[in-house]
Amino acid sequence: MVACLADDVVFVSPIAFSPYVGKPIVGTILRTVFTIFEDFHYEYEIGEPDAERHALVFAAKVGDKQLQGCDFLHIDADGKIDHFTVMLRPLSATLAFAEKMK
Repeated sequence: MVACLADDVVFVSPIAFSPYVGKPIVGTILRTVFTIFEDFHYEYEIGEPDAERHALVFAAKVGDKQLQGCDFLHIDADGKIDHFTVMLRPLSATLAFAEKMK
């Protein structure tokens, strides 16, 4: 997924107040997330194939907590992700995730 990011990507985290900017830091975050999530899989995508905005609904586990989330993506003119927002639910799984991300 890191290869799909624009160099100036903006990442809005479900657990941090300020967004992260730039491919190096966002790449590090994504690699770390995938060491925490278990059984991660996308359930479905919302958006036309050639649209610049997409929503990807996913499920995963964090320890014994089931988690559901959504990646909201904006694709730039070069076909790269330049804006990436993640939302998670339920709160108990989100808090378990936040604790492991520390």
